[in-house]
Amino acid sequence: MIIAIGGSSTAGKSTLAAKIGEVYDHKRVKILCQDSYVKPEQEIPLIRDHIDWEVPASIDFNKFYNAIVLASEKYDIVIAEGLMIYYHRQTVDLFNKRLFVDLDKDTFLKRKSRDLRWGKEPRWYMEHIWESYLKYGVVPEMLSDVFHVDGRRSIDIYPIIKFLEN
Repeated sequence: MIIAIGGSSTAGKSTLAAKIGEVYDHKRVKILCQDSYVKPEQEIPLIRDHIDWEVPASIDFNKFYNAIVLASEKYDIVIAEGLMIYYHRQTVDLFNKRLFVDLDKDTFLKRKSRDLRWGKEPRWYMEHIWESYLKYGVVPEMLSDVFHVDGRRSIDIYPIIKFLEN
């Protein structure tokens, strides 16, 4: 089974992936984070004085796709998560199950202002991250088989597992 998890920055994609992995600890599980497949910094466009991690040009989609295919040959369950998980059509076609962690803008901004993994981000850049999410990160209309998770609340894993096993 290949599972996709999409959603905005700080929505809880990595947390959800880890929780699913815990439930299936009796199987061989591989979690692949799209952030691990960014291109070298010199190949990523700039916005003002920042590297623009928030656009499709920042991701090596072919490398990510190949990693998912390889992992699916070695593992029982592959979980691929990322902001732009539903952007690259070829990759989207790999997924057996699709999840999306919904988050409103206010909650995103509160969480992102506390997220210091890459240093404190200026407000304009947080706004840019949100706008990029709306442009490149939302679920395409053509996908109707997506289970939505409320990113504002603690994850209730049971309905998610029920969805995955149907």
